[in-house]
Amino acid sequence: MDLVIGRVAKAHGVRGELVVDVRTDDPGKRFAPGTTVRGILPRAKGAKRSGEKEFTIAAARNHSGRLLVSLAGVGDRTAADELRGVLFVIDAADVDSGDDPDEFYDHELVGLPVRTVAGEAVGEVRDVIHLPSSDLLAVTAADDGREILIPFVSEIVPTVSRSDGIFVDPPDGLLEG
Repeated sequence: MDLVIGRVAKAHGVRGELVVDVRTDDPGKRFAPGTTVRGILPRAKGAKRSGEKEFTIAAARNHSGRLLVSLAGVGDRTAADELRGVLFVIDAADVDSGDDPDEFYDHELVGLPVRTVAGEAVGEVRDVIHLPSSDLLAVTAADDGREILIPFVSEIVPTVSRSDGIFVDPPDGLLEG
């Protein structure tokens, strides 16, 4: 599974710099000069899949609240424009959320069992959905396989453990089918 660490928004200037929308909490490490990153190329019209290519970071700097990145071999605006929409990714297996018990990456939650605080099986996390107001756990119900959306807030999800699973204290009707 890949984790997106940035997306090329557009070219900047005439020397091939890229404006990157950062999607990592450690851009200094992920976009350090000399680092190699994988890029998922945008799908060409009519293509069934996008391509993938490795890039070497030549330089990175902050400019007016944005990250500007230079890649080895990309030396002008035309070459930079061709990279618009590229997603920079890393392998999820290379990342963990560390020791903070309240921080998780999505891939660490997918597949965890979900039970009520009383111990009743609810299902298994299929996905984490990020919305502007809050996150949702998409859970495949243990009894009939339907999808249950559970708000990922501490009042409803008081306990998350990478080893024991997720425990929920749902309000009436949340788990009803």
